[in-house]
Amino acid sequence: MKKTILHFSKSVIGICCVFFLINCQPVEQEMKPNIIYILADDLGYGDVSCYGQTKFSTPNIDRLAKEGIKFTQHYAGSTVCAPSRSALMTGQHTGHTPVRGNKEHKPVGQWPLPATSPSMAKLFKQAGYATGVFGKWGLGYPNSEGDPLAQGFDVFYGYNCQRNAHNYYPWHLYHNNEKIVLAENAGAQEGVYAPIPIHEQALKFIDDNKDQPFFMYYPNVLPHAEMFAPESYMAKYRGKLLPERVYKGVASDHPSYKKGAYGSQPEGHAAFAAMVSLMDDQVGEIMQKLEDLGIADNTLIVFTSDNGPHMEGGADPEYFNSNGGLRGFKRDLYEGGIRVPMVAKWPGKIKAGTVSDHISAFWDMLPTFAEIIGAEQPEHIDGISMLPALTGTKTQKQHPYLYWEFHERGGRQAVRMGQWKGVKYNVKKQPDAPIELFNLDDDPNETTNIAAQHPDIVEELTAILESARTESEVFKF
Repeated sequence: MKKTILHFSKSVIGICCVFFLINCQPVEQEMKPNIIYILADDLGYGDVSCYGQTKFSTPNIDRLAKEGIKFTQHYAGSTVCAPSRSALMTGQHTGHTPVRGNKEHKPVGQWPLPATSPSMAKLFKQAGYATGVFGKWGLGYPNSEGDPLAQGFDVFYGYNCQRNAHNYYPWHLYHNNEKIVLAENAGAQEGVYAPIPIHEQALKFIDDNKDQPFFMYYPNVLPHAEMFAPESYMAKYRGKLLPERVYKGVASDHPSYKKGAYGSQPEGHAAFAAMVSLMDDQVGEIMQKLEDLGIADNTLIVFTSDNGPHMEGGADPEYFNSNGGLRGFKRDLYEGGIRVPMVAKWPGKIKAGTVSDHISAFWDMLPTFAEIIGAEQPEHIDGISMLPALTGTKTQKQHPYLYWEFHERGGRQAVRMGQWKGVKYNVKKQPDAPIELFNLDDDPNETTNIAAQHPDIVEELTAILESARTESEVFKF
């Protein structure tokens, strides 16, 4: 009897041990989401059809909005390229971010981000992500402390210098810090349209990292001037957007040819529509790649633009209503210069067909991504995570205000506080000049300055303009 009991006890203990071991095996954690951030260049608020464009359509970007969320009050970091990207990468608005203007470094490149600045890519690296950037950098010349590899990216392919990115058939691109000569573009040849190999490298990055979490930053150079597009896309719009806009640019014997000056374009309207159409197709190809690899459901895609629409190289934003009826264009701090389209898709996390009027800006993306991947956000940033606005899971914290400053054209400042918008121009010559005041709820196009009727609001916004910034040794008013 004792042997039977002992045998039974051993059996029970054995079964329990097996059960314990099975249930104590490490449970495979849910894979962290991939994040793809696509940044168009100089695409206006009204330049995609889901935001009102009628001259041409953007079905793939529209699909992102239909299957995800569309923001109606999202703002770029600045009204030109480099400071807007700096605000994005550092999570700091232009009163604090290190790069506040398009300051060049000779002989090539732009003023670099410091090694000590907050870095979105470093945040992802610390969380175990593969990181890649494809397109236009503009935040530090090769081998500087601001170049992509120094700022946390594993791989870079594209234009390091944003001035070189003015030309679509360049003599070279960069792979990491190695100059890649494009022999097909030697001299005046136009054999390789740079956005094509850049896009191919972006797709390759997705392929290479499909089995691990990755962050892909895709600062597409389209549709920045010059106004060039491949013939297959030009043919789609030729003769359909009349009367055409003719632009006389530099010839091949000009000293600035393929060094930043824009080439001639007799069909500016067709070219612009073609460029946006190509970019839209590239968005569609990224979406298809994710689906083909079976990782679409675990990938957040964000699409937006770095500032308002440009007016250079044959561009015609008034013809296309590129600013969506808002006041101003690129280099303005009125709404047309800084309010940008933003759509995002994340299956199972973002409800399809959502439209949000949450007031947000580029510097919100770093803390948003930090919350998504479970990383600790850096100190001294200005952003607020907008994950609640994306997913609708909890109450979204609001900004007390948004602030911008621009260091060209006499110096400009702007602040948004709820429905109120304050704008101040010619800051360098008239630092004490009064601000213009607009109520964006009643006057989104900023047609009527109502400063005289609201001296209390003017006083509050003026104080913000003075306190929201720190003086920079490089970018001074």
